[in-house]
Amino acid sequence: MGKESNSGGCVGWFLVVVILALVVGAVVYGIKKKMDDANDNKPEPVPGPPGAIDKKYGDALKIAMQFFDVQKSGKLVDNKISWRGDSGIKDGSEEKLDLSKGMYDAGDHMKFGFPLAFTATVLSWSILEYGDQMAAVNQLEHAQDSLKWITDFLINAHPKDNVLYIQVGDPETDHKCWERPEKMKEKRPLTQVNTSVPGTEVAAETAAAMASASLVFKTSDSSYSSTLLKHAKQLFTFADKYKGSYSENIPEVATYYNSTGYGDELLWAASWLYHATGDRSYLEYATGENGKEFASWGSPTWFSWDNKNAGTQVLLSRLSLFGAKGVSGNSGLGNYRKSAEGVICSLLPKSPYATSSRTDGGLIWVSEWNALQHPVASAFLAALYSDYMLTSQTPKISCGDHSFKPSDLRKFAKSQADYVLGKNPLKMSYLVGYGDKYPQYVHHRGASIPVGATTGCTDGFKWLDSTDPNPNVAVGGLVGGPFLNETFIDSRNNSMQAEPTTYNSALIVGLLSSLVTTSSAVKSFT
Repeated sequence: MGKESNSGGCVGWFLVVVILALVVGAVVYGIKKKMDDANDNKPEPVPGPPGAIDKKYGDALKIAMQFFDVQKSGKLVDNKISWRGDSGIKDGSEEKLDLSKGMYDAGDHMKFGFPLAFTATVLSWSILEYGDQMAAVNQLEHAQDSLKWITDFLINAHPKDNVLYIQVGDPETDHKCWERPEKMKEKRPLTQVNTSVPGTEVAAETAAAMASASLVFKTSDSSYSSTLLKHAKQLFTFADKYKGSYSENIPEVATYYNSTGYGDELLWAASWLYHATGDRSYLEYATGENGKEFASWGSPTWFSWDNKNAGTQVLLSRLSLFGAKGVSGNSGLGNYRKSAEGVICSLLPKSPYATSSRTDGGLIWVSEWNALQHPVASAFLAALYSDYMLTSQTPKISCGDHSFKPSDLRKFAKSQADYVLGKNPLKMSYLVGYGDKYPQYVHHRGASIPVGATTGCTDGFKWLDSTDPNPNVAVGGLVGGPFLNETFIDSRNNSMQAEPTTYNSALIVGLLSSLVTTSSAVKSFT
């Protein structure tokens, strides 16, 4: 009897210990969960002035910035590219205009106004957001000079309220030649949009470029800033009053830069004009009925030279995140912010809404042609939104039942930049001139022909077909990039993958500037 009683007591004590352990465990788990939840809702620290420089991104930014110098047209000032010289000096002369400045589009010698204006808008945005970080590696002045080289051209391309010259050169003629820009002798016809032949998207994009650039130069050159803003207002009025797609009205432009619609450019331009002027009518334009019609709220899109909606959504999000005056209760702004977060949720690889449009190596991949435009543009937007969250002390965004901190967005942005700079299956940099291994056969006329060579329009094609690497480095050019299977054919005849574009440079400059160091975002551009 005694033994049985003793055994029963042991079992009882064992059960008590187990129950106590479970209770203690539950209490500890509850406390830990509360602490984790509290930490999830605790904002990450706000960065101060620019901190320590990340040398990798700083070095890459210095290289990327140089492609703007490679692409310059006109009489060059303080030329730092040894194999470039004056070119396109007479551009615009047939209409008594000086359109000698601006930049060539890619590996050719065309000046396409639509993507060139986008280049200026993105470069302006990058300077406004990350000028202090550019300055930390001595690149701010270079960025401003490059921007002004474009906006000088855009000002001259807008000689009357309702006239905008949108193209210099004939692409059919240009692409039949392979020669250095300094040796061009072919006719360079001009193409314009006007009230009879409207081009809403290109006029609105140019308005966005002028408005954003006016903010860049507002302090350093107020007169020039005022000139830019005057042109921006005129061009927006022209774009809005005389609606029509330039691709439909001038069908030949569709071969190279076909527009899929002009609504996104109108919203983009109105948003930049609101930032530049503070005039609420521009904000109401973007957030009211036009927003409902054109903004694609709730449907994430890819930011590119053709579609500006994702960019507008992020740009206008800063107003609600930073509590701008007079915007509380604007439901349209709320829709822009929700849509911006929808874009971000589609980009983050661990989000339940993550896009499947990416390579096995993690690169966002949407198109065979110029594949790197979309991942770099996406990463730029993610970096911006991350910095907005940090500065506004927004601890997280929700993607379904998952939440993500600013550091998660920055991690994604870095992953795309790192892929471009060589952290990829080929261990090759797609930024020409960066690292030990980068494309040697870049599809670029000036880079492929020796400086001293004498060539006409057609006999220069021997340099296109040459098996030797380019004699000149198109330094800073961001080439098209890899196929979906992460292969890359380094061939001068492979324009799909091996051709750099000027607008790609604006995007990679913006992305690298965001990663050079950390600093708090400016709450207002004015």
